[in-house]
Amino acid sequence: MRYMLTYDMMETARVSYQWMGATARAIGSYPATGLFPNPMFQLLSAWGDVTERSFDRMVAKPDWGIDTVVGEDGRDHVVTVEPVVKKAFGDLIKFSVSGRAPMERKILLVAPMSGHYATLLRSTVASLLPDADIYVTDWHNAREIPVSEGKFDVDDYTLYLVDFMRHLGADTNVIAVCQPVPLALAATAYLAEHEPKAQPATLTLIGGPVDPDAKATEVTDFGRRVTMGQLEHMVIQRVGFKYAGAGRMVYPGLLQLTSFISMNAEKHAQAFHNQILRVAKGEASDHDKHNKFYDEYLSVMDMTAEFYLSTVERIFKNRDIARNVFTVNGETVDISKITDVAVHIVEGEEDDISAPGQCLAALDLMPDLPDDKKAQHLEPGAGHYGIFAGRSWRNNIRPLVLDFIDDNAEREHSQRAANVKSAPRGTGGKRKRSGEGPTPV
Repeated sequence: MRYMLTYDMMETARVSYQWMGATARAIGSYPATGLFPNPMFQLLSAWGDVTERSFDRMVAKPDWGIDTVVGEDGRDHVVTVEPVVKKAFGDLIKFSVSGRAPMERKILLVAPMSGHYATLLRSTVASLLPDADIYVTDWHNAREIPVSEGKFDVDDYTLYLVDFMRHLGADTNVIAVCQPVPLALAATAYLAEHEPKAQPATLTLIGGPVDPDAKATEVTDFGRRVTMGQLEHMVIQRVGFKYAGAGRMVYPGLLQLTSFISMNAEKHAQAFHNQILRVAKGEASDHDKHNKFYDEYLSVMDMTAEFYLSTVERIFKNRDIARNVFTVNGETVDISKITDVAVHIVEGEEDDISAPGQCLAALDLMPDLPDDKKAQHLEPGAGHYGIFAGRSWRNNIRPLVLDFIDDNAEREHSQRAANVKSAPRGTGGKRKRSGEGPTPV
């Protein structure tokens, strides 16, 4: 399948279904059909409307759609998205709030690179923005990145996170969601060994596969069944001439979307069936619950082949992070070097993507991290999406995360005050913390 033809054939099929939907909608809405009191015309038009919209969304990058935020003064403040660090495969972006002073909390949200855009965390950003300065990793669609930019695998991803954390400074609170959890852990360990002063203040890991063998899911079962050769043959394709990344080897977002949907095919089929009936009855709208969810869910991006394959091989098959043998460009990254960063684990009881226990395994990799810097939470009845963007996040998990950040900020402040008070004269009230060294990367 490693040919441009297969990529273009898949894109051709998508465009064809979009055209069929538009055609059906037009035929079903033709004024003359009003002379025939047959509900089939309304159903035909409704099917076309839902089909056209669905296949059109698959190649569109969603907008963040966060225009304002209410400040402590009770006024709406305009929000703009600004790139802070620009790189070939992803940017560090900031949600700047006009007229608002810098907040005490500074949060870096590490978005997944697993087929969806960073906008999957839109509701997470919106919920945190009133209480913190928010930065997000905004990964680019691989089909839009020229081959001349080179490769991008898990090593490069980890080093991107290292650069972003270093840029934001030690007062940053990192929250990693799903796929990047093990790599955010590795990036923190890399800084702990090479540049301790650049480590984040806290690290919150939400529903990620630190140890995929802790509890099996369909994702881990698939990883065990298929060999790397089979996987490369089945899913890797070459970007067609239509895009800037022509010739780049990728794992297409459309294939990833197919796998997502197949995991809950019956549920998705029922959702679209119900939406078609609502459109036919005139009960649907552009921003109803179905469209708000699927406009985001269906918007997918390609991943570089080397990133996808190295993730499967090193994170899932070889369990490099779980066994603490992960390397970056040939250099071993020792997770146990994390001794100063407060770590918070969040899992969902009903998570069928990253099951309970997979993320919690991270705490066992840090034996020298004090117990008062470790925290864990298992959200009852919550699925994968709910622990970072659903009701469980809004009502229960978000307050816990903010409290965890504040508690550790207060602890750090108290510790620094104690150090200043007990420091001998001539030191300027400062002591070198254990583990700090003058050896930046």
